This record gives sequence, C-alpha cells and structure tokens, in this order.
Amino acid sequence: MSDPPDETLHRRTRATMRDVAALAGVGIKTVSRWANGESGVSPATATRVARAASALRFQPDLVAGNLRRTGGRSMSVGLILASVDNPFCAAIHRAVEDVAGSRGVAVFSASTDEDPRRERALVAAFTSRRVDGLILTATASDHRHLHAAIETGTPVVLVDRAPDGLAADVVVVDNVEGAATATAHLVRRGHRRIAHLGDLSVIVTARQRHEGHLRALQTAGIPLDDRLVVPGLRGVDAAHAATRELLTGPEPPTALFTSQNLVTIGAIRALRELGAQHTVALVGFDDFALADLVDPGITVVAQNPADIGRAAAERVFARLADPDLPPERIVLPTRLVERGSGEIPPPAGAGA
Repeated sequence: MSDPPDETLHRRTRATMRDVAALAGVGIKTVSRWANGESGVSPATATRVARAASALRFQPDLVAGNLRRTGGRSMSVGLILASVDNPFCAAIHRAVEDVAGSRGVAVFSASTDEDPRRERALVAAFTSRRVDGLILTATASDHRHLHAAIETGTPVVLVDRAPDGLAADVVVVDNVEGAATATAHLVRRGHRRIAHLGDLSVIVTARQRHEGHLRALQTAGIPLDDRLVVPGLRGVDAAHAATRELLTGPEPPTALFTSQNLVTIGAIRALRELGAQHTVALVGFDDFALADLVDPGITVVAQNPADIGRAAAERVFARLADPDLPPERIVLPTRLVERGSGEIPPPAGAGA
C-alpha cells in the first residue's frame, strides 16, 4: 500500500479492530486476542490479521476505556527529545508542560539519546497509548515513520530540526545565520584561526551551524583549515578532550566556536585547565545556566528554548481544534549575547 499524499495526512481517522476484522475476514474478538497476545489464534489467522493491521496502519488501543470517557481524547501529549537532562531540552519540556497544564493535559516525555531506532520505538509507544499529539526533536534522517501517526489524526510538531520529505508543523531557529553571526563576531575581533567544535554530523542542526561557520569565514576571505574543524562531538567529555588537543597542538586556534551547550561546557573546562580562558576567545551556540557567572562570562548565540516549547505546544492544540490547518514552519530568531569570552582579541601577531 503506497503512502497517501502529504496534504491528506492530517485528515485520516484511526483504523479500528472492526476495520481489521473486516479486511482479515475474522471476528473482532479474534483481532482483540491477537492484539493482546492471547492464545487461541492459529498461526495462519495471526498472519492474516497482522497483514490486515499493517495495511490499515492499525495500532492496538491501550487506553480505550479512558478515550470513551473523554470523548476520544486521552488528555495527554507525548514529548520526545534528544535528552531530557540537557538544559536546552529541559527548558522546552517545561514550556510544553506549562501550555498543556493550563488545559488540563498531561505530558509524557522520553529521550532518544540521538538513536533513530529508539526514536521510532518511542513514537510507536506513545501513539499506541493514544496521546493527543506528539512533539519531538527528530534524530532520524528518514521521517517516513511519522506518516502513520499523522495520517491517523495525531498532530505532530517537530522542534529544533526540520523534517525531510514530510509535510508537518515545525518550530526551528535560523541555525545557519546564528552560527555565521558567532564566527563573524570573532573575525571582527581580529581572529583568523577559529576552530569549530561540532556536534554529531548526522544531526541537521550541526550541519547547519557548520555551514554558517564556513559562510562567515568565506565572507571574510579566510581559507578553511580542516585541522580546525572537529565534528562528531557528543557531550562534555568529548568536547573537553578535543579542545585540549587543539590548544596543545601545533598552530593552535586563537578562538573557538562551539556548536551547542554541552560542547561549550567541555571547551570551558579545557580552557581553564590550560589557563587559557583569558587568552583564547570563545563563542558558543546555545545559552546555559551560569554562563554569565564564570570568568570571563561566556558569549553565546542564544535561542530561546522556552519560546520553542510554547510555540510547539500551542501548535498541537491549534491543530487539535482544526485538523485541516496547513503545515506551518515557525522560525524563531537567535541573538548574540556578549559577556566577555567572545571579545578577547588574538595575541599580537596571531591575526595574520
């Protein structure tokens, strides 16, 4: 069965056990026993039911009783983020909770740990529990697994990362422009050896921030030095090790552009260990707690995760009220926050 056109995805209804039973040529009780893993269903019948369920994109209803009591709503929203303990994700989580809580709706959250298989499993788990909407930061580059949720009437809003090949609501910031602003700021301070410490290259925002960094260098006429680009960093420890290696190697950079908050924290630790926090400039993408209290304060390109969370949650409820709304791309601004680390000039003679 081919996928329906994207523009129809928000208008379908969920298949029921009755639909599966009719297509498989069995009784509803047989479908129920199959869905609940009960005995009494022959292998041949189970195969026929499974094929019918797959064709109809049927998902077992785990909360049917509650749905009947609430007019078809589970009064819950699923929130799937990269890591709920990351400060950026935590701020999105809190904003979604605030919007949902004001409507008496619960929020169930989980972390993908940037694992596409885990993402797909979580989407399936939440939709099988009939959440009224899904908000997620997609890890997978292939977003077709979200079609089934959307076409059965579940609003899906993607945050932070825009989907490929999927007509869906999305809330993002302009990562390319934000990264270009960060690197251009360092260039204006006289730096030419600017290292870029990047997140996992499979993540679209990491690629966009690298693109913005390259754009700023090209605009300034600074040739790219591949030795100053370190992609694929995941977490504080990896960023710490990479920063130490850069700064203790030959021809070290005079400035760093770090791609996300945990990478920035790892870089700060390395700078302080080496006593270089006042001689090597640093601009990070994403703000974080206490960034203004360290010495020097950390200059950042800040996005507002609370605004992202609020916009995503509001979009879920708008689509619940009107399922025929066209997909919307909401782009929120970033801003450069100067605190000291990004304003450190290069050593005399290092700008050439």
